Amino acid sequence: MRCTSTAPATAPAPLRSLLTTASLPLPRPPATNPVELLVRYTVPIVTVHLLALLVFVPVFFSWTGVILCVAGVHVFGQTITMGYHRLLAHRSFDTPRWFEHTLVLGALCCLEDSPARWTATHRMHHAHSDEAEDPHSPLVTFLWGHVWWVMVRNRDLHHRTNYDKYARDILRDPFYMWIEKNAWSPLWFYLAQCAIYVGAGFAVALAWTDVTGAALFATSVLIWGVFLRTVIVWHITWSVNSLTHMFGYRNHDTEEHSQNNWLVALVAAGEGWHNNHHADPACCTNQHRWWELDVTYWELRAMSLVGLTSNLSPRREVRAAEAIAAAAARAKAKLVDSAAVPAGNRVDANAPKASASEGAREAEPVSTVHSS
Repeated sequence: MRCTSTAPATAPAPLRSLLTTASLPLPRPPATNPVELLVRYTVPIVTVHLLALLVFVPVFFSWTGVILCVAGVHVFGQTITMGYHRLLAHRSFDTPRWFEHTLVLGALCCLEDSPARWTATHRMHHAHSDEAEDPHSPLVTFLWGHVWWVMVRNRDLHHRTNYDKYARDILRDPFYMWIEKNAWSPLWFYLAQCAIYVGAGFAVALAWTDVTGAALFATSVLIWGVFLRTVIVWHITWSVNSLTHMFGYRNHDTEEHSQNNWLVALVAAGEGWHNNHHADPACCTNQHRWWELDVTYWELRAMSLVGLTSNLSPRREVRAAEAIAAAAARAKAKLVDSAAVPAGNRVDANAPKASASEGAREAEPVSTVHSS
């Protein structure tokens, strides 16, 4: 059963969002009982958070690390937003396969799960948003919707039938199937990224300092450019799951608690216009009002100018108008083709048809042998 707003039907949309009871209790998804910690997720999450705290150690500070962190939050964050979310989960635009795989590789460097499982989880969220089966509704608790759900085993999410229902199209790609068959592969991609950052930082620093200085610089690059950046990207993604189902305003009267949250939209490059997204998930843009800036959409538009993206899905009303126009064009073309056929060659639908036996007799060859 869906949890619906308790606000009066006559209240304006923004006011309804404030009156919406985000504290309506929801049980955890049934498939999470009994509670079992997922070591494969819990250990990396806790470890990376602890390693990110090293930014407070002065010896590991460097402006290069800060720049890599700030730039990386956007670049790698967009591999989640563009790659996992708008491309794989919703297919709201097209892109060459090599660029799709590039986005996915970047997303794997964020340690946010495999492409198929991320997609299946998100599609399941849309199918059961703020219901008991929702994998990460904050109506259970804020902490559950933000991060706790990641660390607790949800047996539905790991079941083969869930992949068949929500991610079958993803697993048709051999690369994604290989990742799924190798459960630890996202972690190996992440560690390979760490090695690249350390190696590059060390090699560059040797140009102006000794081995000790290069090691400190490489460590700074790793802590700021990978660990802290990872933690920030995690919490931005998780805030879309939690904050935008609790705080904000609503343009659309959807059947869940999705909200438009300007702060999340700012840090998540447009993902915070979450009520707009739930109202039209297939749309490539979350910008339903002129001032609801969707940075991701405009970046995708820019990429389309150089052929990296195409067929950006417009809003539902535009898609409906285009479908009507296409149907009218097909009907008109059919009439034109019919008018172009000579009268003698037209098939009269009202003309009597020969019976099957008559047709068979007409098809029989004339025998040259006569009976005696």
